[in-house]
Amino acid sequence: MKKEYTIIGKPVPKQDAKIRVTGRAVYGHDIEIPGMLHGAILRTAHPRAEFELDTSAARKLPGVVCVITGDDVDTNNISYKRDHPILKKGVTGCIRDEIAAVAAESKEIAEEAIRLIKVKYKIKKGVFCPEEALRENAPRINPYSSGKFSHPNIAEVFHYEHGDVEEQRKRSKVILSRRFTLPRMTHACMATSNITASFSPVDGKLLLYSSTQVPFLYQRDMAHALKMNPSDIRIIQPVIGGGFGSKLDMYPFEPICALLSIKTGRPVQLLYSREEEFIASPTRQPMIIDLTAGIDEKGRFTFREVNILKDNGAYTSWGATTPFVIMQAFSSLYKVPACRFDAKAVYTNNVFAGSFRGYGNPQATFALERMIDLLADEIGISKTEIRRINANEKGEVTGQGLHYETCGHRECLDTVITASENKRTISPSENKQRFLKGIGYASMLHVGGGAKIYRSDGCGTTLKIDPYGFCTVITGSNEIGQGSETVLAMIACEEMGIDLSRIKVINTDTDVKPWDVGVHASRTSFVAGNSLLGAIRLLKEKLSKKAAQLLGESDATMNYTKGQIVSAVSGASIALDKVVREMHFSEPGELAIASYFYEPSSRFQDKAFKGNVSGTYAFASQAIEVEVDTYTGNIRVKDIWVAQDVGKVLNPLLLDGQIQGGVVQGIGYALSEELLMKDGKILNPNFHNYKLLTASDIPEIHFYPVETLDKQGPYGAKGVGEAPLIPTAAAIANAVADALQAEILDLPITPEKVLRIIAGKKAEKN
Repeated sequence: MKKEYTIIGKPVPKQDAKIRVTGRAVYGHDIEIPGMLHGAILRTAHPRAEFELDTSAARKLPGVVCVITGDDVDTNNISYKRDHPILKKGVTGCIRDEIAAVAAESKEIAEEAIRLIKVKYKIKKGVFCPEEALRENAPRINPYSSGKFSHPNIAEVFHYEHGDVEEQRKRSKVILSRRFTLPRMTHACMATSNITASFSPVDGKLLLYSSTQVPFLYQRDMAHALKMNPSDIRIIQPVIGGGFGSKLDMYPFEPICALLSIKTGRPVQLLYSREEEFIASPTRQPMIIDLTAGIDEKGRFTFREVNILKDNGAYTSWGATTPFVIMQAFSSLYKVPACRFDAKAVYTNNVFAGSFRGYGNPQATFALERMIDLLADEIGISKTEIRRINANEKGEVTGQGLHYETCGHRECLDTVITASENKRTISPSENKQRFLKGIGYASMLHVGGGAKIYRSDGCGTTLKIDPYGFCTVITGSNEIGQGSETVLAMIACEEMGIDLSRIKVINTDTDVKPWDVGVHASRTSFVAGNSLLGAIRLLKEKLSKKAAQLLGESDATMNYTKGQIVSAVSGASIALDKVVREMHFSEPGELAIASYFYEPSSRFQDKAFKGNVSGTYAFASQAIEVEVDTYTGNIRVKDIWVAQDVGKVLNPLLLDGQIQGGVVQGIGYALSEELLMKDGKILNPNFHNYKLLTASDIPEIHFYPVETLDKQGPYGAKGVGEAPLIPTAAAIANAVADALQAEILDLPITPEKVLRIIAGKKAEKN
């Protein structure tokens, strides 16, 4: 029987909802500091060129306080491979390149100064295709690359395998090979990138108001870039208007803003315009996936062989490391006896990619789930049955070494299959009309209990009860809109027996809060939640002991409810705040405070990329019905059935928000969103031409949480943030393929592509 909780599992509105909807939230764009200057950046006009600068006119413009170029600063390179100069000297690698920056009394003056900087370019032919970049005579794209691989334009490689691929190939009744192509997608955060830097020439301290997702790693990276002591840098996070992984790395505009403040001794603010956000922000990494897969006569998967070519762009951000997650999908989503995986990130003169919700998993899942449909057709079994036959199970240890202590894969599949069969509107006769209907299925596997990427995947919490019975949770985790501070407040409320209105969560200041590795890998509720539970346990030991003393009892077994500490033996009670005051004021005085650090049980993968990298794993399945207009090529997503193994529902209101948001992002990835590039330049740097979805595009989303009560999760919960996005594009592509009876091998599935498919089929008939 499931345990009944006071507030856990109940729909509680987001803690910061009121300040956001009333306009009182302070975003980075709202920060104003007396004496503050405004910064602007000059970017190259050509992706690959040599250049010379003349900044004399800009420096003379009234109101300009500082102009810097690469020759004016002493910095280290940044990014994952330390191959990215902050201000470029003499040579550019991509259209984002920062070649000069200005600080001025107003934003308008700073932008005017940028226009006054004269640049003399010697344009060179760029390399915009990974295959071309790997040719023997291709120019070296990045002069700071490690050069340790077989070609200077290779930024990173991955190789993984388990089982005997050749043996499984022989066992296979059907073997199929396909090439899948995935596009660039941008995060489209509602708030554009921003930073405010304030350097004190008096004590040498640097204060940064930053929307980073990883404050402590950011503090470290900023110190490396600026050659400073990390402890001299303080990071404060204002309210953040969207992250989705885009703020996992540090980008040049951030140390540039700090440099302008250091040079001037005044605060400096740098805000992106919407067009700049499209041009200069990281993207989901485009890639080509060559997948060969086999299946035996009973419909069981035999092997997968994967080769991936990734367009790394000119510099190496976190996008290059997405194979960590991609190989997890290929090796461990559904049972497969053998897998061989190779991936290569290749430098080009295109813009670089970063981390994006799902971290490569939407690309991998698209290819894998499309291939499953093709295998089902080829061997002659249904697309639901093939998935049921091969579904993951509780207790399974995969070839890569992932331990599924709990697993809701099969239940998720059964749920969406049953729900969609009961409610879908398609009938065979309809598919002879203008509008063709189809249904598609897809599942996903993702980390659900953090991911051991850094030396620590842990989180610290300090918990304090004040003399008035209010509780302050000082957590290392941070809030980027996902609702983690609300979940932490609910946990404190549940355990301490204090009303929600008496709980504060402090999570914005690196000078105050304890260590945490940051918001990524769907980890916050799991890791920070367990950290808070540990701190609560320690604090309760202190409080219960004092309460027993005050009640004159020898047993300190206590319950906490309605602001009272209640003896589990006698039923006698005493107010929580009175116990705290007695701790403070009686001899020997003691604080009602406790700290705890939680590190998940996960382990680093070994050199062969094997190991149990997460504390637990999340599963999900989606069934999606679409309607294809054969006259216009438009695709209408009619219904989406989502079942997700969330371990335990902590807050159904926030969970539903995560599901809805993730699915909508997945629809955009499937049907419309693509950052178009030609010769290294971005062609659609605005919401209209980028074709971001609007409210009228959103279908009915039916959500069915699956609770598997993971023993390591707080109350059994698993991470949920990335999962809703991951299978959506795959399921939509399968549905469109079902409607058109055609293969879909690339995204987005635009009306033009649909019409080309229809025309091709007509030509085949004729």
